[in-house]
Amino acid sequence: MAADSPPLPPSRSEGGDFDLGVDADITRARTPPPELYTSAEVFARVRSRVFTPAWHMVPSLAGRETGEALPFELLPGVLDAPLVLVRGTDGVVRCLSNVCTHRANLVVEGPGCHKALRCRYHGRRFSLDGRFAFMPEFEGAEGFPSEDDSLVSLPLTSLGPISLASLGPRVAAADLLRPIQERLAFAPWDRLERKGERVYDVPANWALYVENYLEGFHVPFVHPGLAGALDYASYRTELFDWSNLQVGVARKGEACFSLPAGHPDQGQSIAAYYFFLFPCTMVNVYPWGVSMNAVEPAAIDRTRVRFVSWVWDESRIGEGAGADLDAVELEDEAVVASVQRGVRSPLYKGGRYSPARERGVHHFHRLLALALYG
Repeated sequence: MAADSPPLPPSRSEGGDFDLGVDADITRARTPPPELYTSAEVFARVRSRVFTPAWHMVPSLAGRETGEALPFELLPGVLDAPLVLVRGTDGVVRCLSNVCTHRANLVVEGPGCHKALRCRYHGRRFSLDGRFAFMPEFEGAEGFPSEDDSLVSLPLTSLGPISLASLGPRVAAADLLRPIQERLAFAPWDRLERKGERVYDVPANWALYVENYLEGFHVPFVHPGLAGALDYASYRTELFDWSNLQVGVARKGEACFSLPAGHPDQGQSIAAYYFFLFPCTMVNVYPWGVSMNAVEPAAIDRTRVRFVSWVWDESRIGEGAGADLDAVELEDEAVVASVQRGVRSPLYKGGRYSPARERGVHHFHRLLALALYG
């Protein structure tokens, strides 16, 4: 449900040492203090309270063969969670812990197809759905096997061919994705084809990258190319419980969606829909398809951004707001890196929000306060 300022609890920390300082009224609110971006203690809390229960974009299995497995690590350097995607005998793809429940050896060490999942350390075997199947030399072990001897199966959801998983979600996937699915029900999600992935290393705190994404305020100053495609005066932000949407309206003559009758934006020339899923996933939808930014903290002042594209209409690539995403990304990275240097200054204490242009940033900070201290 859209809201101007969803009701959230106070943002003060339990010990009173750190106050996120986010008033519910944007006209009175101040932006967070620099400790959000520089403190090791705050970063540790972010890791456990924000990123552990988050939904994260994960790889997708390319084929449809039973037993296909693809191991990967979720947020290396921060969560360090070895996981594996496996297609079971029932055709269902599951996201499983890739850590053996005996002595923590990695079970699947490379992509391939398997009849069962077998740890090469001591021979413990699991079925393709992660259930414990066999272990040698365990006769006489009391209460063995138990549920704890099976691999943990994680919640896994999808948006067309795009997969997201969570170690233990705070928000149900249906609630998180509903604004996208309702607003873009007309889009041919089943026709999306993956076209490529780029990884950017940004010398800045992850939250600074998110904040930059969440406002069009900087577009006329930082993105000359994008500014030429968008009608800045019509740019707007809509807030939902755990997500938000920036609607980019096209300048006259620029590429836009052909919206169906009855659509809430019918009659408007929409160049792009920019959805943000708290805390770290950006779903950018253009007439040609979808690009996603997965924001992955690597350290207090370093962030990896995985930029993945899927296409449903190749003939429209190169048009409008989604024409040169690499250039826009590099422009964003340069300014975010500059902000990271600025927040280290002992003279910077935080600022104010533009009520007209920074509603998305304010909303993000309120959600962050809830996740950290709610």
